[in-house]
Amino acid sequence: MAKLVSKVYGEALFDLALERQSVDALYEEAAAVREVLVQSRELTLLLTHPKISREEKLNAVENIFRGRVSDDMTGFLSLVVEKGRADELDAILGYFLSLVKDYKKIGVVEVTSAAELTAAQKAKVEKKVLATTDFAALEIHYRVDAALIGGMVIRIGDRVVDSSIRTKLSHIEKQLQKIQLS
Repeated sequence: MAKLVSKVYGEALFDLALERQSVDALYEEAAAVREVLVQSRELTLLLTHPKISREEKLNAVENIFRGRVSDDMTGFLSLVVEKGRADELDAILGYFLSLVKDYKKIGVVEVTSAAELTAAQKAKVEKKVLATTDFAALEIHYRVDAALIGGMVIRIGDRVVDSSIRTKLSHIEKQLQKIQLS
């Protein structure tokens, strides 16, 4: 059910962004609102608390966001609260952000390496991923995991390219276990 709610509202916001030709602006605002919700546990609790009236929640949305984000975003947030879906706000905004990334052909890439990559290595990874995908731009998140021993793991959505030493050693181990000595 939650996935359906985020999809319906996320698509509605995306349609509004296309209609108003404000995809970039609403994308930035949605990302900022989502960050505010993550950082302000009090705001999230206020918007989702069952004993706080809808009117108080709507007033809070108006007071916090009016003038800081567009009227379209403030109206959208008010609509979500009015419909009693504030508990789904993070998922809704997340779905909207993913729709915009798909629309603009922005790939989200997770790169995990055994050691910190240099700027030159990062540029090489970005160039290679852009060359082998249909993305126009990338949003790359880098992590270090010393347990990889060497190499890296690149994850794009549900696709994974694993060239880590740890995985190669694991494959060798499995091959050696299959060998029967007589």
